[in-house]
Amino acid sequence: MGYFYISTIIVFLAAIFGYFNTRFLKLPNTIGLMLITIVFSLGTFGLSYFDDTILNAEEYVIQQIDFRKIVLDFMLGFILFAGGLHTDLNKLKMQRWPVIVFATVGVLISTFLVGILIYYLLNLFLGLDLNYLNCLLFGALISPTDPIAVLGILRKAGIDKKLEIKIVGESLFNDGIGIVIFLTLFNTVSMGGEGSGVWQILKLFGQEAVGGVALGLSLGWLTHKVMQTIDDYNIEVILTLATVMVGSAIAQQLQLSAPLALATAGLFVGRETVRIGAMSDRTENYVDKFWELIDILFNTILFVLIGMEILVLTVKGEYFLAGAIAIPVVLICRYLSLLGPVNIFEKGFAFFPTNIRIMTWGGLRGGISIALALGLTEEMHRDLFLVMTYCVVVFAIIVQGLTVHNFVKSDKNEAEKEVSTAS
Repeated sequence: MGYFYISTIIVFLAAIFGYFNTRFLKLPNTIGLMLITIVFSLGTFGLSYFDDTILNAEEYVIQQIDFRKIVLDFMLGFILFAGGLHTDLNKLKMQRWPVIVFATVGVLISTFLVGILIYYLLNLFLGLDLNYLNCLLFGALISPTDPIAVLGILRKAGIDKKLEIKIVGESLFNDGIGIVIFLTLFNTVSMGGEGSGVWQILKLFGQEAVGGVALGLSLGWLTHKVMQTIDDYNIEVILTLATVMVGSAIAQQLQLSAPLALATAGLFVGRETVRIGAMSDRTENYVDKFWELIDILFNTILFVLIGMEILVLTVKGEYFLAGAIAIPVVLICRYLSLLGPVNIFEKGFAFFPTNIRIMTWGGLRGGISIALALGLTEEMHRDLFLVMTYCVVVFAIIVQGLTVHNFVKSDKNEAEKEVSTAS
């Protein structure tokens, strides 16, 4: 079966499941699609006792898909460009310091906290003989919040715009930082635990992160200059598409962070001054609608794939118990990693006491974490950490995603009280 037929099956399932969710469940698309796909996959298990045709077909489709490559090398760049394009750069600049600290220091702190707690808890209570560095790998892959999950769900929850820009800005950039940390630890573990050295770590960070941002700025500037010379909405839409595809190819060849590059390019092209100077009203409308559709399409496909990935999990009771332990650990570490930065920026950047709860509960994990977990080797306890990651992701998308509006409502009430007290 070729890639066209596999793609056809995935898009068909996404369309059918999306219709069912919109028609009957009426849940946010990302949540409804993943939930329906998981139920569908589990249903094929039950049906396989009588007829395993559907189960074999679904397993075959999943085996033909390189989830890690599709998410990290393909989908993520498109979705981050779309997210950057629709993010107000002026508002992001105002919140740049909290965003930078959350996306760097916050991810680093969370990585080590998760790694330490998972190492001691699983070895102590489940008797698993885990290496500390391997637990840090899990901490690195699970700490970044997923922009694919965050962007869609939080915006529909009616979150305060200032807090939204902090969370969205963090999610646009912390995946790139998380991937750099993950790759550094991965290389260290692969070399038998010998440290890479400070210089090697800084070099990798500079090449991946700083180089990615520099590439994104260059791509955004070049796209802007070319669009200035014409007034044809069809060609200008194609130019933005070419920016993403060429940018992804260049980043992969130069070993730069494609997510950071394309998020930066999207922010540059989407800023107000570029829109006024390079796009007519008609072009701006078509560009926005095109990338909104791309965003919806890829999100739809991605969360169907996440639901189907349940078929590749190793079914062991202790693995799922470890996943149940990992859920509160990840949430607690997320809270602790935000506590210091929020207190530092509380006065100057309009943080309310309830904001940290929203940022903790709204810090959703998604396809990026699963993609990184799939890249682990057997020696790194791939099967165990993949199940744990899947448990955290499913809980985040379904439970946290469905209830985050309660925290948003609490935040609004707190803000109103603050205003009333001040007046």
